[in-house]
Amino acid sequence: MPHRRRKGEDLPEWKQAYNKSHKQVRARVEHVFARIRTWKILRDCRLKGDGVHRAMSGIARLHNLNSTG
Repeated sequence: MPHRRRKGEDLPEWKQAYNKSHKQVRARVEHVFARIRTWKILRDCRLKGDGVHRAMSGIARLHNLNSTG
């Protein structure tokens, strides 16, 4: 959660730096969620019980395999 400033108060440099990095990470995560929502495999399985859970687990495994080499 980003740091907020009170009325008439400025944030210290370290809080501003933290907010900046938080904003960058959050933007990437939100873009990933938006991209995942458009995938046909997730749209097709969202009404089939635990289909979304299985699809997301598979995507996470593929991501981890891709990340490790």
